[in-house]
Amino acid sequence: MSTKSTSQRPQLYAGDGDRLMEADRRSDRIVLLPGHDPREAHLGGGDIRIQWGQSLLRDVLAGRYRTVICGMNDEDNSRGIIGTLLEMVTTSQWTIESATSYARVFQESASLHGRGDREPYVLKFDLDSMLILAILRPRGQSSFTLDHFDHGFRTVSKMLQGRIDRQPVASVSFLGAASNRLVDETGEEPPFEHVLRGMYNSGYRGDVYPSLPMWQVAPTGAFATFPFPESLDRMREGSS
Repeated sequence: MSTKSTSQRPQLYAGDGDRLMEADRRSDRIVLLPGHDPREAHLGGGDIRIQWGQSLLRDVLAGRYRTVICGMNDEDNSRGIIGTLLEMVTTSQWTIESATSYARVFQESASLHGRGDREPYVLKFDLDSMLILAILRPRGQSSFTLDHFDHGFRTVSKMLQGRIDRQPVASVSFLGAASNRLVDETGEEPPFEHVLRGMYNSGYRGDVYPSLPMWQVAPTGAFATFPFPESLDRMREGSS
């Protein structure tokens, strides 16, 4: 009869892989924490999945998503992810120059007809193999504000509602952006939790890819879904 304990920690890698892959402070690390009970599930997928350690570009090119959400402006998107996507998707007839020009003409037309109260607008770029929903940074603004962000995601959620042909969907985190920065009322980047809450409250239930600097958040533990467990709020309130 075997005396081996059934509670022994599962081995991740073959051979000496587990020992060799022990992380140190010199490497990018993400400490994932168990969130909700994995044995519990609900129809409809009520959480936002956070794709820690995954590459959005690789997953998009592998055909894992039909729709991608990102930001753009009407001046220069050469350093934004929309520019990278337009260059990498071979079925696209858009270029970064033509997409930016289209955004500029759209902004001018909207301004001419006095519909700025509906900003930010969401522009659609159909690349045949995928759809980009780009939240257009309001004219004259150097960054997205949280109000812009919330308004834009409410529009995005309406555009996704009931559209099975636009699923599955993924979004950038809008943090760490080079071209279309997101800021709070202090002019600084908001916590990732505020971004996730804005997405969730808008009705968004797709995937989110954290920015690369967030791959270095260890030793802070990270959850793989949002909303976060209620235990986090209890800890913040001083309860155990």
